[in-house]
Amino acid sequence: MLKVYSWLTFCVVVWGSNFVFGKILVEDFSPGLLTSLRLLFIVVFLVGLTSYSKNFKRVNKSDVLSIVLLGVIGVFINQWSFFKGLQTADPTTSAIILAMTPILTGLLAALFLKEKLTVRMLMGSILAIIGIYCVVVIGGGSSLHFDKGLMWIVVTMITFAIMIIMTRVLSQRVDPFTITLYSNLVGFIVSIPFAFSLDTPLRMSSNMTDWALLIGTAVVVHGIATLIWNNNIRHVDASKASVLSNLEPFVAMIMGLILLSKPITGVEILGSLFILAGVMLSTYQRTIAI
Repeated sequence: MLKVYSWLTFCVVVWGSNFVFGKILVEDFSPGLLTSLRLLFIVVFLVGLTSYSKNFKRVNKSDVLSIVLLGVIGVFINQWSFFKGLQTADPTTSAIILAMTPILTGLLAALFLKEKLTVRMLMGSILAIIGIYCVVVIGGGSSLHFDKGLMWIVVTMITFAIMIIMTRVLSQRVDPFTITLYSNLVGFIVSIPFAFSLDTPLRMSSNMTDWALLIGTAVVVHGIATLIWNNNIRHVDASKASVLSNLEPFVAMIMGLILLSKPITGVEILGSLFILAGVMLSTYQRTIAI
């Protein structure tokens, strides 16, 4: 189990650092183009794995529409809104907001999958909202003001929660790797026209270091880390893995301090603790169903 949790922690560190690397990349690439290029390299990586393993699987006609919707909402919109938001949003604050995803996922699961909504989840949601308030409102100033970029990060959180629900339903009939491959392929195809219409002006770096960072993060963050997570999560309780994944804001804080020289404020720490407590309380659902 130590090996399993070590691999899961590795994934959390990779995903947490993605906020800082994404912030760096949007300085040199426009969001739409960055989304399209990143999805291209993810698809190339996944196709390469499929060719190597010779484990290509087709999707039933009845699942095609679901795969397309997943590719548009859970991949393209999710990726584009993430990079769009990071143009102005702080990476640490973005990571903290996305830490709300498990709670939103639980609420959607209760609504669409008829899973039980518990008192623990409601109490956890309140704690997490207090944490968001501390970071976004108190940390951003005395008035209730939300940065435009943070609104796009909220869209990222919502689409990510939808992606989890859709993947959960599809995985009952379709192999997870197949879902990942086809949904990213759909996301890439859809992103092509938007890469040139959403960005004005269109920005693309000519620096090889920037391209190496783009390709490396695409393959490692959304390719290797995702596959490692999916392979190891089978061996632990989903609730424990979910709590572990919410260490991402702390990773984003540390990476922001190291790579962007961004100081960690007391408000960020306080808000993160509230959100982490809320998510942990919501995730460990054992009693009192409503």
